[in-house]
This record gives sequence, structure tokens and C-alpha cells, in this order.
Amino acid sequence: MVFKKILIPTDGSDYTRPAVKKGLMLAKALGSKVTALYIMDQTAFINIPMDAATLNIYSLLEQEGKEAVEYVKNMGDEMGVDVEVQIDEGSPSKKITDASKDYDLIVMGTLGRTGVSKLLMGSVAEKVVRHANCPVMVVRAKEDVV
Repeated sequence: MVFKKILIPTDGSDYTRPAVKKGLMLAKALGSKVTALYIMDQTAFINIPMDAATLNIYSLLEQEGKEAVEYVKNMGDEMGVDVEVQIDEGSPSKKITDASKDYDLIVMGTLGRTGVSKLLMGSVAEKVVRHANCPVMVVRAKEDVV
């Protein structure tokens, strides 16, 4: 199978950095194009009224997203890999799964959600592996990151 288009979802956390590196190394070796994708998780805002505090949080998430995809873009530039950046809103697992039809491979980390949040929401990586329309490579973070 040829992987011409690789999707690298990121939440900007240290948990995703090993996956970013592996995905870019693979793209370089195969001459693939990469899309770095950050999803602003709107599930956190479902029951919160839109007020100034919520808008501030939204702005912070938007800034986090820009930094997350720019990290991938900059690393790609250093490695000579063509990286397109994309920021979207919604449920991360659904958005990544929906996007999977347009890619040959998804390379992702175990996104940074932990504890009760992970228990309630489920693992994004697990949901993507189960429902994606293309192969998914999940790269675990090293123990010293956790």
C-alpha cells in the first residue's frame, strides 16, 4: 500500500510529539504529503452558556491549536516534508474519523486526555482505530512523558 497522504492529528501535548516525529519520518521516507490537524474539542462547551469566560477559553484553545499545528509544520520544514495545517471544531474522534476517507494513513499519538476525562469520553485513538476508513498507526508516548 502506498501512503501518499498522511494525516497527523495533534493536540499539542507532549503525548503527541513521538507520533508527529514518526509520521514525518515516514512521510519523508515515502515522499508523502502531510496534514497536521488540530480539533478544538467543542464537547467541553456543550453545557456551558456562551459568555466572556467561555469566549476566552475558546480563544485559548484556538491559540493552542495554532501552536500545535505550527509545531508539526516547523518540524516538517526542518525535515523537508510538505505539511499543510488545518484547525477544525467538533468532537476530535468524529472529525478525525470523518477526515480519514481523504487519507491513506493516520499517524497519531495517544492524545493527552487522562483520568476521569478519558474514562468519560473514551480514548480518541481507540475510537479512530475502530472507525477510520484508512489504516491508523498509534504511537505511544515514552514513559518519561507520562
